[in-house]
Amino acid sequence: MTRFVVQRDQATHLHYDFRLEMDGVLKSWAVPKEPPTQSGVRRLAVMVEDHPLSYIDFEGIIPEGMYGAGKVEIWDKGTYTLKSRSVNKIEFTLYGEKLKGDYALIMFKGDKNWLLIKKKT
Repeated sequence: MTRFVVQRDQATHLHYDFRLEMDGVLKSWAVPKEPPTQSGVRRLAVMVEDHPLSYIDFEGIIPEGMYGAGKVEIWDKGTYTLKSRSVNKIEFTLYGEKLKGDYALIMFKGDKNWLLIKKKT
């Protein structure tokens, strides 16, 4: 099983960084609202640049003037099982403290905008 993390990021505006360990990096999406914990809930997830694996445990303050300045804290983390992956859809099962169960990331409106969905069980 591979790892995931959700970092609560209080940069210019509060958002959540959803990251999946994949292809030797952390594939990353910025989620403007709290990630879904209930089935059927959808959240916008904007794909951002990959992050190094070492970032999976990062918590702290990013200084003013630097990209992403603000307080970063781990909101949830755990492992996941990849169920399927294509260019425009990733399906997986999360084993975190807050995020548990089957999820999907589905691309829409170009290659940066995705939906993070907690699937019905």
